[in-house]
Amino acid sequence: MKLGFSTLAMAAALAFSANSFATERVEHFKGVPSPDLATAVKNFSEYNNLLAKQLDGELTPQALAEIHQLTYTLEVALEKIGDEVKALADTLEEVHVASETSEPEKLAEEGKKYMQVVNELKKL
Repeated sequence: MKLGFSTLAMAAALAFSANSFATERVEHFKGVPSPDLATAVKNFSEYNNLLAKQLDGELTPQALAEIHQLTYTLEVALEKIGDEVKALADTLEEVHVASETSEPEKLAEEGKKYMQVVNELKKL
């Protein structure tokens, strides 16, 4: 089979692109936004299910591209979840101090905030 110049040039370009893709971080997709914890938990769960399906199959170039794209949404969701967990530690400290200093009103307020976040995290 004889390959023409344009076919060889295209093959070389694809090989170069594939090599560049493997060695450089490509950032050309935006993840699905996770503006709040409930959305972040939903996106985290949904996109991890998609990732699991891809990982269970053959890792073809198409699968790699799909995994690459969906990881952006997972990164966005994890960032929001991480921020919420950091804030949760501060809220728990408020609950702790309010219980220690006999401040039932503050304890109820902070406890409610704490449990709202905990209940969302339980959905993970």
